[in-house]
Amino acid sequence: MPPERRSRTKPDRRPGVSLGRKSRTKPGRRAGAGPGGPPRKAAPSSQRKPPARPSAAAAAIAVAAEEERRLRQRNRLTLEEDKPAVERCLEELVFGDVEDNEDALLRRLQGSRIQVQEDSGDSEVENEAKDNFRFQKKPVWVDEEDEDDEMVDMMSNRFRKDMMKNASESKLSKDKLQKRLKEEFQHAMGGVPAWAETSKRKTSSDDESEEDEDDLLQRTGNFISTSTSLPKGILKLKNCLHANAERPTTARISSVQFHPCAQVVMVAARDNAMSLFQVDGKTNPKIQSIYLEKFPIFKACFSATGEEVLATSVHSKVLYVYDMLAGKLIPVHQVRGLKEKIVRSFEVSPDGSFLLINGVAGYLHLLSMKTKELIGSMKINGRVAASTFSSDSKKLYASSGDGEVYVWDVNSRKCLNRFVDEGSLYGLSIATSRNGQYVACGSNCGVVNIYNQDSCLQETNPKPIKAIMNLVTGVTSLSFNPTTEILAIASEEMKEAVRLVHLPSCTVFSNFPVIKKKTISLVHTMDFSPRSGYFALGNEKGKALLYRLHHYSEF
Repeated sequence: MPPERRSRTKPDRRPGVSLGRKSRTKPGRRAGAGPGGPPRKAAPSSQRKPPARPSAAAAAIAVAAEEERRLRQRNRLTLEEDKPAVERCLEELVFGDVEDNEDALLRRLQGSRIQVQEDSGDSEVENEAKDNFRFQKKPVWVDEEDEDDEMVDMMSNRFRKDMMKNASESKLSKDKLQKRLKEEFQHAMGGVPAWAETSKRKTSSDDESEEDEDDLLQRTGNFISTSTSLPKGILKLKNCLHANAERPTTARISSVQFHPCAQVVMVAARDNAMSLFQVDGKTNPKIQSIYLEKFPIFKACFSATGEEVLATSVHSKVLYVYDMLAGKLIPVHQVRGLKEKIVRSFEVSPDGSFLLINGVAGYLHLLSMKTKELIGSMKINGRVAASTFSSDSKKLYASSGDGEVYVWDVNSRKCLNRFVDEGSLYGLSIATSRNGQYVACGSNCGVVNIYNQDSCLQETNPKPIKAIMNLVTGVTSLSFNPTTEILAIASEEMKEAVRLVHLPSCTVFSNFPVIKKKTISLVHTMDFSPRSGYFALGNEKGKALLYRLHHYSEF
């Protein structure tokens, strides 16, 4: 044999070379066989090219890889010795027996990840079909008692008895009873409700709501605001602790009013005292009490800025002004030009510029709120039953004892219009909404007529939008809430004679005043909180009832 031929057939025994040569040879195929055709004859030895011998760099890399594998195997065996037998058993169950070849575990994990990526490229229809044919997992634990089909006696319960279709169904299994209950529910609901459909996909509205939630979480600020549309029918409210619980009294509550700026309520009674309370709905701590000697309070009211409290008595012409900032009580004994022997009923303009005093013989006296001096007087026919300012303080509404309503211009003190309150013999109360839309007139027969303010200014015989006839005695108190969604009406001549009217539907809320079956005594005064959604009532037993309305979005 020639020396060249002998050197080519002699195997190379250097480490790492045999692995490379074996990987290039496929079993079951003869040398020179081409893919898809008959095997070709081997070329003569003289025409064959000598194989490329591995370089020194490839040999060094193979030696380094083998050394690294041995070190990793030794480290793994060291760690395995420290592990308890239970942990090794769990690893073998989860990952399999990979003691000899960790690369096999790595390839298996990579293969599962590639399979998941390929599945994610399928169409939505194919994925849905795969989900439908997916096998259910077997239960890990089965109770032997569950396998026993327990029978339920249908005759023992009258509701189950109604679900029987024939006499043979005196006993049903739990599964059949559950199906029967589902059928009864779907029959009553007219089908499967949307919330019970588990396979229902998200609609566009759900996507929009999720986008709104994401936008809400990305912004900061005050999100507490009133609702844009209050539903009619049932009003969600909560009965809170009495506003004057920390200063109880048995005298009649004459005035209840919330502070225009702070979370404070004022309670004035016939026991000569005015008290201020911090409103929280839980304890309502008392802030201060002002005692007026021999001065049973007829009415007390905050100024427009909330810096002063005005009070009048039952049998006096003195007007007390309490300066809350200075803590001083200032009596106004005499107003120049005012010839009234007793000063009782009064109104404060919303802009804080004017003070209106209802006099006798049909006189209305307009005073400056700053100086307490008389600006001018106005006269109506009959006696003045009630009066109020418009929301812009430019007009004045007065209800007479003859059932007529007078509209005055405050600046010129001229009568702009005069009309008869429909169906009223004589008026008792009047109120205007804060948005300048409504005028409510209460009469002696228990009827409350709600008018449009524009019609009251332009028409001589305006027709009411709605006549509320839920009271049978004289309506003595009227109050609009700040958002003009609720009108409170009350009569002091009968117990529980108080209603809340929904606007603009002009319907009464059916769940008020029935709250936890408590009786509301005669109501003499009431008021709405400007911002926080509280509603207060003052009754004859000395209690300032407090409610929290849930039509504000913070609840």
